[in-house]
Amino acid sequence: MTEFRQRILLVDDDTDLLRLLSIRLAGAGFEVASAESGEEALAQLPVVRPNLVITDLRMSGMDGLALFEAIRSAQSSLPVIILTAHGSIPDAVAATRRGVFSFLTKPVDSKELLREIQRALSVSGGGQEAVGEEQLWRAEIITQSPAMEDLLSKARLAAESGAAVMIRGESGTGKELLARAIHCASNRAEHPFVAVNCGAIPDTLLESELFGHAKGAFTGALRDYPGLFRSAEGGTLFLDEIGDMPLPLQVKLLRVLQEKQMRPVGSVATIPVDVRIISATHRRLEDEVAAGRFREDLYYRLNVVSLELPGLNDRREDIPLLANHFLHKLAGRSGKKITGFAPETMEVLLQAAWPGNIRQLINVVEQAVALSTTPLIHADLVKDAIQENSEKIPTFGEARRRFEQEYLVRLMTITRGNVSHAARLAGRNRTEFYKLLSRHHVVPALFKDSSGMRQGEG
Repeated sequence: MTEFRQRILLVDDDTDLLRLLSIRLAGAGFEVASAESGEEALAQLPVVRPNLVITDLRMSGMDGLALFEAIRSAQSSLPVIILTAHGSIPDAVAATRRGVFSFLTKPVDSKELLREIQRALSVSGGGQEAVGEEQLWRAEIITQSPAMEDLLSKARLAAESGAAVMIRGESGTGKELLARAIHCASNRAEHPFVAVNCGAIPDTLLESELFGHAKGAFTGALRDYPGLFRSAEGGTLFLDEIGDMPLPLQVKLLRVLQEKQMRPVGSVATIPVDVRIISATHRRLEDEVAAGRFREDLYYRLNVVSLELPGLNDRREDIPLLANHFLHKLAGRSGKKITGFAPETMEVLLQAAWPGNIRQLINVVEQAVALSTTPLIHADLVKDAIQENSEKIPTFGEARRRFEQEYLVRLMTITRGNVSHAARLAGRNRTEFYKLLSRHHVVPALFKDSSGMRQGEG
């Protein structure tokens, strides 16, 4: 295994100090990147993906606090240490209240700085660990996306806290994979990880599946069954599609979580349980609660930490990485000597829409591997697999034209074809607005009495 080194991004407009600190931190075993302004630091964040940012407070342009605010909105779990020669107690108090990890005054004592760095990395889940072991908990998650890296930082903190976690995201985004990673990063990693899809088991059987049953509890119960809670004892129980759980069973689950004990179906005895719950859903549970389909008290019990998995369309930089990973895995399994994707094939993959997310990408690659007769997978194979789901990423010009046309149609609908009124709403003069309408083939007369037509539409 290769040694994992923590990455620190140093930001200071004093180039001499920047060079000195870089040398010191590199000598202490850190991987160091530097930026001479806040703006440059923000541009480097997605590339460097640091574990910690150390920045000067007073800089021309964006100062240290403004940089911190920008970092917090993009990567809320990334710790920031601020250095300043103009430090004061009020500044330090204000900065730490806003979430800055620590506030050190110049000239900085090297030992104190290293102590704060180690403390920041430890608190953020990025402390230096045994060589080669730092990334093991997330080894199955393939990514180079800054959004995913930020999510994984939060997941690591959640894992160490022991709190209940709810993972949200579209179907096929890898919610169970993230749940397993959280389990592996927790102090329950040596105990079982048990997963159940609440939407895949009939309501009549789900209670027995979760809590177990006694022999003779119902027709077909020929022996005692321990249930998944007991199978996960000491470890983690992953409840996928928790939003599909029926209300009566939600009541029983809540009682188990509150009392830390359960009663198998058909039994009078209660059994203590020690299980960490991670749940997942593609539904918006807030709406389910409002509609009375999901218990509010259970929602708050499960939703202590909420993690949102981005869809594949929101992490397109991962598509080449994931596609090649699946290709080599599937080709090795099939015994075929397939070396990669032709360049035009990767273009097709990058431009496709992925409503089924990573699960769909795996299926596309698997089909292409199965049907390929050459070392390189050609575009036609992938196009056939994607079929009607393929959708090109529009160019900037195409996206702008589409937006303008939709905007004009909306204005015409609101104003019922009154061009003068629409032009005022758009902040354009009437002549310029007519030219826009003509360019996008929007005819005002068609909207003058459209309300009746819309009412008649099915």
